[in-house]
Amino acid sequence: MSDLTEETKVDNNDPDQNVEETVAEKKPRVIDPSLQGLELFYAKNKTMVTYVGGGLVLIIAAFCFYKFYYLPDKEKEAANEVFWAETYFEKDSFNIALKGGNMIMAAEGQKQMMGFETVADDYSMTKTGNLSNYYAGICLLRTGQFEPAIERLQKYDGNDAIIGPIAIGAIGDCNMELSRIDEAIKFYLKAAEKNSNSFTTPLFLKKAGFAYEQKASYKEALSIYERIQKEYSKSSEGKEIERDIAKVKAMGNL
Repeated sequence: MSDLTEETKVDNNDPDQNVEETVAEKKPRVIDPSLQGLELFYAKNKTMVTYVGGGLVLIIAAFCFYKFYYLPDKEKEAANEVFWAETYFEKDSFNIALKGGNMIMAAEGQKQMMGFETVADDYSMTKTGNLSNYYAGICLLRTGQFEPAIERLQKYDGNDAIIGPIAIGAIGDCNMELSRIDEAIKFYLKAAEKNSNSFTTPLFLKKAGFAYEQKASYKEALSIYERIQKEYSKSSEGKEIERDIAKVKAMGNL
């Protein structure tokens, strides 16, 4: 019986059939010879184009989500958080405005308020977070923390016609307090030219002139004061500039 069983076994391993299957599997994809340009490129690189296209779609979707959903929500949160810091800033309570910590009653209940520093750090991607760097810098300046104030003010990145020059000029004030007169002059002049107007420009030109006086550079101070007299005579600084001109002329024998 065992012999009969062995005789009925059939070997299906046909070498020729395996070779034919292998050749069929490795047969290259035929590309329509009539294709040209982008169609030809797509035909040759269909898989790669599909993956790259899918990746671009994901990137665009992520960008749209960030810009139109995530960022506006964060902007709204930051505006709500910074409200109390601005309130204390207006009252000249600079330490509280800077650090926060006071208990407040918000829409969601009682909680600790955020100061400008925390808002600036936690919402750095928002416009409110960016502006909070400016306010934090001013708070530090007003409380005599000049080096940290410079660091904060330099983080502010804005083109507001008034706040932009004031932020730069405040860095000049910090350097002046630290007896770095040349640095102060540099920032005062930069602030004056940041956005020419009848408020910030004569203000920081006058500060630059005063800084030159501290160096006994009376000729440079006179040049700045005469510019204020000529270009900004109707400003607050311009209305009193003749006195400064007479002073530096006398002190410098000019």
